Amino acid sequence: MNLTDLTRASEPKRARKRLGRGTGSGQGKTAGRGHKGQGSRAGFSMNPLFEGGQMPLARRVPKRGFTNSFATKVATINVGDLELLFEANETVSPAVLKETGIIKENFEELKILGHGELTKILTVESHRFSKTAVEAIKKAGGQVTVIPGKKKLVRNKMGTRITRKNFDQKK
Repeated sequence: MNLTDLTRASEPKRARKRLGRGTGSGQGKTAGRGHKGQGSRAGFSMNPLFEGGQMPLARRVPKRGFTNSFATKVATINVGDLELLFEANETVSPAVLKETGIIKENFEELKILGHGELTKILTVESHRFSKTAVEAIKKAGGQVTVIPGKKKLVRNKMGTRITRKNFDQKK
């Protein structure tokens, strides 16, 4: 048997602390709960953020800004990464990047950025490109295709919401 053969199952199990089993155990009498008070009672639980009445850290720290939940989720990938991940004359598209697991997070639009070098001829389809990415792809002899993004929701003058379905039917 070697150290490399060890697994979690073969590790010795640590015995649980046996509280309140006499003073000789080291955890007898008050069983590590101290004397009297709320914390010594059965069923006691405390909010882990409670700081004993002191102004909590979450309230002391200044708050700034907000997160826009309606913002378009944009995934990014660099030209240098495309060089490593794809062979020459391949097509790079959001669907291919999603299927191969190169981009794992959910996104609505894909943006190609220009960091790194590209020497292979690639056909790149994306919703957005940086100027340097377009230059790098064209310099290598590849093609750039801009895919239209999803349609924006439009609010009419009455203030009621028009969905994409309704919007398409009206045209």
